[in-house]
Amino acid sequence: MNYQIRSPQVRVIGPEGDQIGIMDTKAALQMAAEHGLDLVEISPNADPPVCRIMDYGKFKYEQEKKAKEAKKKQHVSHLKEIRMRPKIDEHDYQFKLRHLKEFLAEGDRVKVTVIFRGRENIHKEFGRKLLERVVEDSSEVASLQGPLRSEGGSLVAILSPKQ
Repeated sequence: MNYQIRSPQVRVIGPEGDQIGIMDTKAALQMAAEHGLDLVEISPNADPPVCRIMDYGKFKYEQEKKAKEAKKKQHVSHLKEIRMRPKIDEHDYQFKLRHLKEFLAEGDRVKVTVIFRGRENIHKEFGRKLLERVVEDSSEVASLQGPLRSEGGSLVAILSPKQ
């Protein structure tokens, strides 16, 4: 920017975006000063380097604004977990299913865990049926990521949102 430009000659672009041409750096700085603006190096690797006459403060503000806007639109996918037991009541099931769909709508992956305690470990088929029901009920918004798997005293299914 301005006097930090080391190249003896630069290609100059005017304040309205029109190309002025190749000129000495001192002449370009003088032209920028006449307009009351800064000479900003846009492409330092070009031969000769490309510089633009602009208000650097305004340019920097616009760049920060664009970066902030891009960051807002960006969503980091998290892994949420919903835990349930094999003998879950219908209302509780619907409640958890609604939360699962909300997580998927936000773009997060969901780990559905069916936890077995005590004698429930003998009847893992109830938990498998429950997980298959969850996958079936959420099939319009989610897809199963890999097979159902057993982790210790629980069965796990990971669902990801459909594109």
